Amino acid sequence: MSGNTSPSLEDIDEIAHEPSREFVESTNVYDFMQTYGIDDYEGLIERTTTDLEGEPESGVDWFWDELVDYLGIEFYEAYDEIRDDSEGPQFSDWYPGGELNIAHNVVDRHAALDEERRNKVATIWEGEHGEVREVTYHELHRGANQVANALEERGIDTGDTVGLYMPMVPEVVSILYGCFKVGAIAVPIFSGFGVDAAATRIADSECSVLFTGDGFYRRGDPVFLKSAADEAIEEAGHVESTIVFDRLGSSDDRSEREIPWDDDRDEWWADAIETADDEYETKSLPSSQESMLLYSSGTTGKPKGIVHTHAGVQVQCPKEVYFGMDLEPADRFFWVSDIGWMMGPWSLIGTHTFGGTVFMYEGAPDYPEPDRFWEMIDRHKLTQFGISPTAIRALRKHGDEWLEGHDLSSLRILGSTGEPWDPESWHWFYENVGDGEAPIINISGGTEICGCFLMPLPTEPLKPCTLGGPGLGMDIDVVDREGNSVKEDNERGYLVARDSCPSMTKSLWSGDKRYLEEYWSTFEDMWDHGDWAQKDADGFWFLHGRADDTLNVAGRKVGPAEVEGALIDHAAVNQAAAIGAPDDTTGTAVVAYVVLEDGIDETDALREELRAQVGEELGKPFRPREVLFVDEFPKTQSGKIIRRAIQATYTGEDLGDMSSIENPAALEELEDAR
Repeated sequence: MSGNTSPSLEDIDEIAHEPSREFVESTNVYDFMQTYGIDDYEGLIERTTTDLEGEPESGVDWFWDELVDYLGIEFYEAYDEIRDDSEGPQFSDWYPGGELNIAHNVVDRHAALDEERRNKVATIWEGEHGEVREVTYHELHRGANQVANALEERGIDTGDTVGLYMPMVPEVVSILYGCFKVGAIAVPIFSGFGVDAAATRIADSECSVLFTGDGFYRRGDPVFLKSAADEAIEEAGHVESTIVFDRLGSSDDRSEREIPWDDDRDEWWADAIETADDEYETKSLPSSQESMLLYSSGTTGKPKGIVHTHAGVQVQCPKEVYFGMDLEPADRFFWVSDIGWMMGPWSLIGTHTFGGTVFMYEGAPDYPEPDRFWEMIDRHKLTQFGISPTAIRALRKHGDEWLEGHDLSSLRILGSTGEPWDPESWHWFYENVGDGEAPIINISGGTEICGCFLMPLPTEPLKPCTLGGPGLGMDIDVVDREGNSVKEDNERGYLVARDSCPSMTKSLWSGDKRYLEEYWSTFEDMWDHGDWAQKDADGFWFLHGRADDTLNVAGRKVGPAEVEGALIDHAAVNQAAAIGAPDDTTGTAVVAYVVLEDGIDETDALREELRAQVGEELGKPFRPREVLFVDEFPKTQSGKIIRRAIQATYTGEDLGDMSSIENPAALEELEDAR
């Protein structure tokens, strides 16, 4: 998860959002500040990240200790100390001696309370064809118990891995929490992945039980998941039991839809889960017990298996949803994500810790029409809405008229992550979707921490595209190549964490060696996140792409996101992607692919304008050698541009696994780029 931005400073130097005093005083973070006598934002960040002299109630340890009680997180056994970092920040052991279980905090205790809480809706699900299902905490509790019992019947015990290669249906929540109950390690796998990507994750995690579905709907057509699951299992091995949810009606005796079936391995959900006992005593587990194995997207190199603990995600996700997204009891929380991406578990754990309601949607953002999101926000009265900037750019391109007639006034908070913002699209989202009142909580962190290093707070003013500042309890800095804090305003440097946090991966599934090399080898005792970052004179933080993604043009370096930002600044450009191509003269040359706004003619004159604009903003060496026009970019279902496909198409390299692509026709677009 990365909220990388690369707009020009002129476009983002003015405050665009200023919360009213009434709004500020209504927020959860304001209540927290009042409780602890904190006067302002600077004091809040300092108090939660720095050991202040003469102030015992300060610093990272104080905050993460206080947070447990403040957010009402329940441990079965109290922890002996806040953390043991005797082996260094790389291997901090948080809340040692304590015992808890995420499932107790997110479902059990709510289902055990009064009738009102038991019958409160935990999830609202809408299918692409418009069907709606609501699941109460009582029903979720029963379902998670049935999953837990079914897992134990199939030999799953504490520390065993269980795969979730599932369509986005309400049952994924029962599966996730059922895994937590028995102490199994949940391994969510993006439903849009094809055979190779799924097989890689199954093989690496060695899961013996895999949950999947016959398929799901996307843009009105069925996508068959079971056949991909079978091929992945054949390639990866390990899976002894496959439990198949019937989303498409394949199990009906009258169905003409045949899916592959192995009688020795495969069972329908109805037979395996719905017949299981619905009572189960959730296990009490050590704080450091593994809860999830989340894989990085794997767009380059072998995917990293990122290990999370029960205590870590249990404190981090609720902290961010409560303070950053300002969750209130009556809210309906919607973040566009699959269970296979970090934001899926983040939304569920963060919201359900407080007995809140999560909205889930199965399908495409523009099906059957480009107003699908606006229509659902209106009809379900959703209060928080998180989405990728690229998805907003695509929806903006359809035109403002699709927003007309939809009441979006229920929205209190907007969220974003995953792709670069440009000022024009940021303003469009803020003004047209948020009505110029709802703040955009633009966040950046990663799968590695199941949360955010940078996160604006709803009490603070915003400049376009900013990520605000450090999250609460996150000791973050911008440093130079020697690891020293940058001294000048707007000086660019490396984003680092000077201390660990409870949700930071305890290591990688493949072992400590790669973990230390990836994150701790650049600077001494500092986590190197790999992003370029800067703080402006007013204290607003911005990111500028991956520091390891730099294009070296004739000895001068630039990030692809910077080139893309310069291109998007042009009024004719809706989206842009920049790659590096071999060049006999400069070693590497910039090549730009561009999606234009509707009604703009593709001309050589426009090409030259765009080349010149990049040269003016970034310097002549970085002017694109070529500007190529396309109608769309290849994207994942979560709206991320698949830049490696663009790179490979241009250079003639092997595309590799393209099974996660949402719009395969876009690959032909790249071949025929104009």
